[in-house]
Amino acid sequence: MRLLFALASAMLSACTPSRPPVVPTAEAEAEVRRALDDFHDAAAKADEARYFAHFAKDGVFLGTDATERWDVAAFRAYAHPHFAKGKAWTMRANVRFVVVRGDVAWFDEALETEKLGPARGSGVLVREGGVFKLAQYNLAITVPNERFGAVRALLETPPPKP
Repeated sequence: MRLLFALASAMLSACTPSRPPVVPTAEAEAEVRRALDDFHDAAAKADEARYFAHFAKDGVFLGTDATERWDVAAFRAYAHPHFAKGKAWTMRANVRFVVVRGDVAWFDEALETEKLGPARGSGVLVREGGVFKLAQYNLAITVPNERFGAVRALLETPPPKP
């Protein structure tokens, strides 16, 4: 019976996929911060290949407009003309919070932007091919609560005709 149990245990161990080593949280958080900094740097330098390499294969980008929910291919098609001009967009995180649990990380960051003004980025990264990749990035424009009434009134008016 012991031999049968030992044999079954050995077979189970051989069939169980090995897990990658657990990366200490502080090291994983630093990796996520570097990835996000490089993501923003690639946009500022119009490095399209490097920018889009930061997305997971099934990644999603949520833009500031309600219609802007893009998979990577659609977002790249939208962004390509900007990158092709040699200047995409400049965003720099001045505050960032990161949480890592195993192979998943989520973050939010206060952004200084060249054209939008103050903004917020948030999202989720997953480990893919041993590195953290963006599964979702959500770009939002922040509106101070005391100004929201004016913004809502503006949004309720018909848009200007082209």
